Amino acid sequence: MNREEEFMHSALELAKEAESEHEIPVGAVIVFNNEIISTGRNRREISQNSLAHAEIEAIDSACRVLRSWRLIDCELYVTLEPCPMCTGAIINSRISRLIYGAYDYKAGSCNSLINLFDLPYNHKPEVVSGVLEDKCSAILTDFFKNLRKTKPKGISRH
Repeated sequence: MNREEEFMHSALELAKEAESEHEIPVGAVIVFNNEIISTGRNRREISQNSLAHAEIEAIDSACRVLRSWRLIDCELYVTLEPCPMCTGAIINSRISRLIYGAYDYKAGSCNSLINLFDLPYNHKPEVVSGVLEDKCSAILTDFFKNLRKTKPKGISRH
């Protein structure tokens, strides 16, 4: 197992924790000097907060750990390609490197639907995609398959 896979396994463990709390299973870790300094997982349902994405939680924690909003020389490992909000947070926090597992063809903003890093922002991280893609995709596919089986028909949430 290489270094990227090792850190992605840590993000997958966080995704499993999110899943056990009936959250969309996405996990994230931030690495600085080859050590995990912060973690995050989806908590939108628990917190009823649309900002409670794994990446945002990990970035917020890393800023507190490093006592800086600039996360230069940090790497973000996340199990799912970031959405527009999280991609913006990656740009604004100056994360040096983004590594993600599964592609997100509905909201992915680093390659799949759009690539916000192609726009002329003042910061562009290095991007590595598809790390442990099969495992990262499988946990999401299984989650949504099980959700469709158990969700009562005719009930919608506001």
